[in-house]
Amino acid sequence: MTTATTRHHERRISPVFLAIVAVMGVTGWAVWTDFAALPGLAVFLFVTSAWVVSLCLHEYAHARTALHSGDITVGAKGYLTLNPLAYTHAVLSIVLPVLFVIMGGIGLPGGAVYIERGRVRGRWKHSLISAAGPLTNVLFAVVCTAPFWLGALDGVPTAFVYALAFLAFLQVTAALLNFLPVPGLDGYGVVEPWLSYRVKRQVEPFAPYGFFVVIALLFVPAVNTAFFDGVDALLRVLGVPEITRFCGSRLFRFWEDAPEFCRV
Repeated sequence: MTTATTRHHERRISPVFLAIVAVMGVTGWAVWTDFAALPGLAVFLFVTSAWVVSLCLHEYAHARTALHSGDITVGAKGYLTLNPLAYTHAVLSIVLPVLFVIMGGIGLPGGAVYIERGRVRGRWKHSLISAAGPLTNVLFAVVCTAPFWLGALDGVPTAFVYALAFLAFLQVTAALLNFLPVPGLDGYGVVEPWLSYRVKRQVEPFAPYGFFVVIALLFVPAVNTAFFDGVDALLRVLGVPEITRFCGSRLFRFWEDAPEFCRV
């Protein structure tokens, strides 16, 4: 049956997204086979394209969950096509997170798609819509770290191991930051339906600034150290050595000289 929620053109995967996936596949193959003359450049393109794919799926998860929760408008807005250009906050959702990966090597949470919350009934549904995005990052982190905690790295090229470790680091940081119960982030969206009306009214004026407060706090040395120590501890639990993640980040930044022990 064809309805307003299932029109084919609203669900057709965007050529833009398919192009990004193609770049991820080709550059991943180049890293694996050591085909590229500059392995660092191949790692950079592979990790960046994979990161953009995860950002698209993050926003898609919000939209798809909202669709099944009652917001039938997400299809008409283009959110189900995985097109990064269709998102309400394309700069916050895609451009800014990619820039932060390039400049600072951190998985920055992006801006969510616009959900018409008035169409959604039930607090659990509202919470699930907000949680769906960062849970996608969690799933990506599990996939990226699986070869490590499964002990399946025999025969895997060193450069590819480094790339997976760094990509896992980005997914873990994005998931942790997104789940913070800070107004404007997905974590607050999870708990917000359960707060009293009075508390929500008091918090509402600060929602536009929560994202930037989190960024600012990461520049505080004590907060920065504690956060990244926690990320590295979690990655070690998942079998990813800190040195592997470090070498992945240095190989990703191919325009800088990497330490001798990180070169491939």
